[in-house]
Amino acid sequence: PVSALALMADIPSGLLEACVVVGAASDKLRELYQVATLQGRAKETSLLEAEVLQVHAPPFVTKESESEARGQGPAFSRVPRRRSFIKKKRERPGAANGEATKGVNGGVGATTEDISVPKDLDLIALPQLCFPGGLHIASEQREDSYHYLVFTDVFGNRTHAAVVQYYRPIQDGVQQNGLRSSSKSFRLYTPYGICVISKYPYYNALRDCLSCLLTQLKSCRMGDFEERVKEFSAKLALVPIPPPGQVHVVFSLRPLQIGLPPREGKDRPAVDLDLHLPFLCFKPRQLLQIVTSLLTEQRVVLFSCDWARLTLLAECLMLFIHPLLWQHPYVPVLSRQMLDFLMAPTAYLMGCHLNNYEEVAAETDDLILVNIDDGTVLSSRSDKVDLPDVPLAAKKCFITRVEGLQMHYDLELCHLGAGTDVNNLRAQRRQWQRELNTHIQNITMELIVNIFREVHDHLNYEHRVFNSEEFFRSRELVDQPFYKKVLDTHIFHSFLRDRLNRKMDAFTRMELSTRTEAHRLRSMTESPRRPTMLEMARKHTTPESRLSKRLGASLPNLGEEVVSLVGPVRHTSFKMQMETGLRSPQKPFRSFKLPEFPPPLAYHYVQNYYQEMITLLGKAISVAAPDDSSLLARYHYLRGFVNTVAGKRLDALEDFQNLYKTDTDIFPGELVNALVDSLPEGERAQADRRPEIKRLISRVKRDHERERACGDDDGAVKRFQLPKKHMHLDEFVRHVQESGIVKDLGTIHRLFEALTVGQQKQVDPEIFRVFYTFWKETEAEAQEVALPTSALEHLEANECVFKLSSAVKTNHGVGKIAMTQKRLFLLTEGRPGYVEVTKFRDIEDVKISSTPFLLLRIPSLKIKTTLRKEMFEVNLKSEVDLWHLMIKEMWAGRKMADDHKDPQYMQQALTNALLMDAVVGCLQSQKAIYAATKLAHFDRMKFEVPMMVPKTTSETLKHKINPSSDRTSPQAVEVLLYTPGQLDASSDSGGDGNPKLWCALSDGKVVVFDAASWSIQQNQIQLGASRVNCMLGVDRQQVWIGSQDSIIYIISARSMSCNQQLTEHRSEVTGMALGDPRLAYSCSAEGTVISWDVSTLRLRKSFRLSCDHLQSVKLCSGSLWCCKCREQLWTAFIDSGELCVWHLGDPNKPFQIIHLPDCAGVTCLIKVKNQVWVGGFGRSLAKTRGKIYVLNTQLLAIEKELVAHTDRVQALCSAEDRYVLSGAARDDGKIAIWKVE
Repeated sequence: PVSALALMADIPSGLLEACVVVGAASDKLRELYQVATLQGRAKETSLLEAEVLQVHAPPFVTKESESEARGQGPAFSRVPRRRSFIKKKRERPGAANGEATKGVNGGVGATTEDISVPKDLDLIALPQLCFPGGLHIASEQREDSYHYLVFTDVFGNRTHAAVVQYYRPIQDGVQQNGLRSSSKSFRLYTPYGICVISKYPYYNALRDCLSCLLTQLKSCRMGDFEERVKEFSAKLALVPIPPPGQVHVVFSLRPLQIGLPPREGKDRPAVDLDLHLPFLCFKPRQLLQIVTSLLTEQRVVLFSCDWARLTLLAECLMLFIHPLLWQHPYVPVLSRQMLDFLMAPTAYLMGCHLNNYEEVAAETDDLILVNIDDGTVLSSRSDKVDLPDVPLAAKKCFITRVEGLQMHYDLELCHLGAGTDVNNLRAQRRQWQRELNTHIQNITMELIVNIFREVHDHLNYEHRVFNSEEFFRSRELVDQPFYKKVLDTHIFHSFLRDRLNRKMDAFTRMELSTRTEAHRLRSMTESPRRPTMLEMARKHTTPESRLSKRLGASLPNLGEEVVSLVGPVRHTSFKMQMETGLRSPQKPFRSFKLPEFPPPLAYHYVQNYYQEMITLLGKAISVAAPDDSSLLARYHYLRGFVNTVAGKRLDALEDFQNLYKTDTDIFPGELVNALVDSLPEGERAQADRRPEIKRLISRVKRDHERERACGDDDGAVKRFQLPKKHMHLDEFVRHVQESGIVKDLGTIHRLFEALTVGQQKQVDPEIFRVFYTFWKETEAEAQEVALPTSALEHLEANECVFKLSSAVKTNHGVGKIAMTQKRLFLLTEGRPGYVEVTKFRDIEDVKISSTPFLLLRIPSLKIKTTLRKEMFEVNLKSEVDLWHLMIKEMWAGRKMADDHKDPQYMQQALTNALLMDAVVGCLQSQKAIYAATKLAHFDRMKFEVPMMVPKTTSETLKHKINPSSDRTSPQAVEVLLYTPGQLDASSDSGGDGNPKLWCALSDGKVVVFDAASWSIQQNQIQLGASRVNCMLGVDRQQVWIGSQDSIIYIISARSMSCNQQLTEHRSEVTGMALGDPRLAYSCSAEGTVISWDVSTLRLRKSFRLSCDHLQSVKLCSGSLWCCKCREQLWTAFIDSGELCVWHLGDPNKPFQIIHLPDCAGVTCLIKVKNQVWVGGFGRSLAKTRGKIYVLNTQLLAIEKELVAHTDRVQALCSAEDRYVLSGAARDDGKIAIWKVE
């Protein structure tokens, strides 16, 4: 069998990747020392060439030959067997490739066998980087000096390093080579550079490790130097990397305790440096200039007289722009010999010594020169930096946040005494730094969110298109230079790809959590973009106030007042929401302390060390709280990792199986796949005999094959382009959706009919161009509408002007007719004024007439309303037919919206009206008005099918919402679940405390609504690719979702993410029920019923029933039933309008049958108070109609018959017995909210 280690090419290693010792060649030192001795004085030489003297890389120990045959191998390593590399002679080129080498003392016998070095390690450039200022011989002892390096390979993967330069006397080494030294000889000192390389950016930890190493090296003889470094390297190779989460790995390297902080999430890098350093070097405005230079992909050079600052500042900047990733050359430290790198024509971020500032500035144009020591940002071309400003609102917010940072640790020590334990003092400092780092990361993430918040409004997910022109036009004029440069960068393109992939990263989480209520409501509609009255009112305020509207713009909300389950909708300001979003409490962390290091170069000691680590992790798992699944997952991850490298493959797979059940978010799929591939035949047979491990192997292999099939391409990002050839319907649909004008398929089909009236059914590209241009020009004109203050006072804050007529004469004066989503009004000319014409819901009649004028009759429009006796007459001349169509459509949409309590009808009517305007504008022919009638959807419906809503239905129905609002066509509502709010919820708990409505759509998609405002809180949670059958709220912290793929997915109600699964069922999960707060039941189609411990997610009991297709479980008086209602059991037929009621108290009593009128089948039923609500469907005129019947449980009589939807009712749920929510099948796809009486 192939060794596991040989198959783990891409698996994370331990802390150490390699340790390299760099210094001057021994023959050069000998020659220099002899010259100094002969001259009788010590002369400091200017420079010596640095060379690689040693390379130490894991694994450092190997098992005996018979163990190797069994494929076991220790050490956290991704590389083949390797031992130390020692530089021999400079003239031997083979030494750099690992041939026989010579020790640092120059002895001819200190040779080793041929070995290899890490494949990504560049030994040629490394000496220069370890001594970027050159290797200088000194006549006196100098202080140790640390700096940091970053290496980037051709694939963009980064490796990190910490380097220490420390000095040793030359004469000690020379004496060991047989030279005599008198007491009068002069002492010379040579520096050695020790470079510790890791795949992970643990800069502070690596520096601390080197500090511990130096305490040993300074007291050891030169002959022990190599062995001490090798032992040190072997110890670091034993240190595992903590998984994302809250577990820190702590180990002891005397005299210090050193900790490795985990990543906050799998999408974020580990942070082990002081993020406040840039704020100590630069003012916020200069820091924003540097961020802008990165976002616009400039050529940026950092300067400092301290090499360490270069990398630390550069790494901070990389974290500040996260999740945008710098994709250009990144070399934070350039040695003197590498300055020609700065001539590269591409964008880059590099750093060099301050001594080279003048030379670099003079020799190279178009550089952004960042002086870390002086805190200045300049251009090499001129004294003024030609960079656009960060968008003003985001800039002001960032500066305000930074002013509130507490960055002085000394202030934290004022009330403390002098500490005597260095490790305690270090722990206090680390805790303070961790909290400050979290705050800074929130501030910088908020900056990125504020800059790119509205990008998602201009994305088309179906066709992967970003409408950059529309996004750019929607920016403030003062911000457009910034976006003009940013939108064409590689860094932004990669960011767009992640957005189109719906990546749930830190950016997405903050953007969702800080959306205003108006923005959430606006995202539920497909309203054309226009400035609201609130935004227009800001135009009359100061320019800064007008610009800051981007943070809190009240976007169009076409709905009227809607029912809320917790009182009125809260109008929370953006500022308040951002404060809440930034609180992000410091999560409690746990430390896992590694055992004391063994002698690291002896195999059996290393194996015992692994076993001791496994035992400690087992104890940690046993004492952890059973309901703390997050902590348990991290311990299982670590133990599985240690078991893997210790050769205990089956134990490792068992740990990873437990990890998969408790937190799939950190599941190491690549590692487990490599582990499975390395299993010998005997162990693979044992694994196949253990059902859970066998299922894990199958799942991992399936996921691996799926990833390979998908490849590395996450999908291209396209920019919208106008079509260049004639379009049939399918192509026309795609181009309209890509343009962002409208998504709905039905509307686009009607638009296609309108643009192809009287011709072949294909749209000319020129017609499309004119139509698109007219649409965009109309949008732009609306942005420039200047309303007088009197008009702003009469209109609601969320109203927008969508259409403005030319100057016309009316029976109330001369002016322009304006149309919002709610009303018509007249803007009088001469003395600007406001005259209300009518609200659309108040219209009684609209007709075209004519008004005599001299010998002519001018077409006019007459509008009759319920609030005015006289008709309003306006001489619209050539515009009269268009306005007549638009007003009638808006009137019909308003009536539909009021009757069906569904504001989306009004929004759809508005879109239809504006499309009519664009069609007439682009066709400019006699058939234009006839073409526009194709878009009069609601006006036509009013005549073709009377949409009268029965009185009972109208009185009971409170509101409708659409979970498919961002999709091209309705999706069936499969399951609904209401979860109550939490009165004691606070920002620290991570939730808003509001009740939620969970709606499962087709193909495993779940949409979450805030039931306080009925705005979408989470647009899409993807749970596999199969249908959701059932949902269950558990402990107000979790939602369990049973799927057709036999998995129960567990969603955190706080984070809205799924990282836990229950996989014990063998067929589709069909039902779930909650017993006491710690016990839950689930059933699957083949008859298996399982009881679960809610806190530990462990299976408590399982049994199987002999039934054909078990549909559901319900708990009633300690017994499990398929349905329940106190002393009655209600059953229904899916293909018949009948209910059967069984009396549980008297089994001999015959059941009763209830016939449901006009019902062809029942799909769901629930009990609410003393009623049973039954969802089903009837048929009328060959069309399916969703019906709801409300029955009295005592009288067994129908109390109400509700006409609910235009397709069958598929789901019902109760909201605290005050409301019932119904979800409909695909042709309707909406959720209705009903009042319970």
